[in-house]
Amino acid sequence: MIKAWTVSGLTRHIGLLFAEDESLSDVSVAGEISNFKHHSSGHMYFTLKDEESVIRCAMFRSANSRLRFRPEDGLRVLVHGSVSVYEAGGTYQLYPDRMEPDGLGSLYLAFEQRKAKLEKEGLFDSAVKRPIPFLPRIVGVVTSPTGAVIRDIRNVLFRRFPTASLLLAPSAVQGTDAAARIEAALMQLQSVPGVDVIILARGGGSLEDLWPFNDESLARAIRKSRVPVISAVGHETDFTIADFVADLRAPTPSAAAELAVPDLAALREYLAQIGSRNRNGFARRLEMARVRLERLSARPVFRRPLSVLDQRRQGLDGLAQRIRLAAAASLERADGRLSLLAGKLHAMSPLQVLARGYATVSKEDGRTLACLADIRQGERIRVRFHDGTLKARVESLHPQVLVSGGGSSEP
Repeated sequence: MIKAWTVSGLTRHIGLLFAEDESLSDVSVAGEISNFKHHSSGHMYFTLKDEESVIRCAMFRSANSRLRFRPEDGLRVLVHGSVSVYEAGGTYQLYPDRMEPDGLGSLYLAFEQRKAKLEKEGLFDSAVKRPIPFLPRIVGVVTSPTGAVIRDIRNVLFRRFPTASLLLAPSAVQGTDAAARIEAALMQLQSVPGVDVIILARGGGSLEDLWPFNDESLARAIRKSRVPVISAVGHETDFTIADFVADLRAPTPSAAAELAVPDLAALREYLAQIGSRNRNGFARRLEMARVRLERLSARPVFRRPLSVLDQRRQGLDGLAQRIRLAAAASLERADGRLSLLAGKLHAMSPLQVLARGYATVSKEDGRTLACLADIRQGERIRVRFHDGTLKARVESLHPQVLVSGGGSSEP
């Protein structure tokens, strides 16, 4: 009877054969990283590939903590380590202890070059991005009709906003013709009346799996779309050209549904709070106005308005009396000053001087004669006394001669 191996026994035996082969304990392998995962434990899991084959790799935290760069999909690397059998999975794996960059992988390099080109053209500028409508009527979705993505979007969408409608444009999201089919689905959705926002979605995957969303033609179609586009491709750490050119990037398809519609329950609660605050505020203002009105109505001016008028009238009477007294006193003072000035003026009047025996002499034309030199012999003159005027003719002139000692004499 032939003895049969158990699965674990055979796997363990193969593992021993790997361990006995010294050449497998010290190998260096060049290849391109794909399906890279950095586990929460700190270990890194990825696939190393070339044009024909792939090999799974597990780089433990103790080894990858010494890396001076961040491994990622599409990166060509040179790794050193050992090959052994992973018994639980029945597969052989490479366990790197060292890793160095070996240039960029072709896909990753193409991604960087395309990203730089479109960014230079301005397709990623925030100024050209359109706002997502707050209350969309119809949410369009471009994704695979099967799988968890469309289910997650539908569940989140209708849980948050049950009155919204979802319109699916089914499309392949992986493969050689996926980019063209995604673009066609996008064009189809934006031609439907009432579609207010479109979600492009697919689950996570390697750089190759997500490559249709790096298509240049699709990127330009997203930018030209008349309807705002939300990109939800891969996981939070995955980035595609569609993410950069879309109007909004969501880290996951579920998050895209949350960004597309508001939470109706939260919105209703918010509106209820606003209504309650408004009612309470109005009630407080009304109460304050009522109290103020009561205070105003309690003032004497409102309780006895005629008494206030009487007080004002009495005040006006008193003011009028003070004005009359002040005016009389002012007139009396002015009259006194006027009498004093009149007396002084009367005393200084030429008529008063004439009344004391003096006279004024003037020519016939009225010019007053101040001295003998102002008149000639034979000229007619007028002499004015206090009680009248006479006319005369100058018969002779006798100038006064001054002598020393203050005396005078006439010739």
